Amino acid sequence: MQLSGLLLERKALRYTPAGVPVSEGRLQHQSLQVEGGRERQVEVEIAVLALGESARWLEAAPLGGKVNVTGFLAARSLKSRTPVLHVNSIEFLEGNENGSILQEEG
Repeated sequence: MQLSGLLLERKALRYTPAGVPVSEGRLQHQSLQVEGGRERQVEVEIAVLALGESARWLEAAPLGGKVNVTGFLAARSLKSRTPVLHVNSIEFLEGNENGSILQEEG
């Protein structure tokens, strides 16, 4: 899954008990989509989670900056079925006309 938007929030970088870096934040997405043959304005905020090197790149992304993230959706936890976008790669869109992929896993 690929999603672009503004990085609205980013929590402080933390580490798992095994020493793996973890970064969490919120991404605001806006786009025009076609539904039922008509264009529709779509707006959503979604939680993002990055581990390992992805966490370091998410931590480096400027708040309010435009990013393109690729990853997968998963439930926040066994008790909370709220979706979270797990980040595999980040592309910083500001300051580079064509974007710049700074990190990719997998």
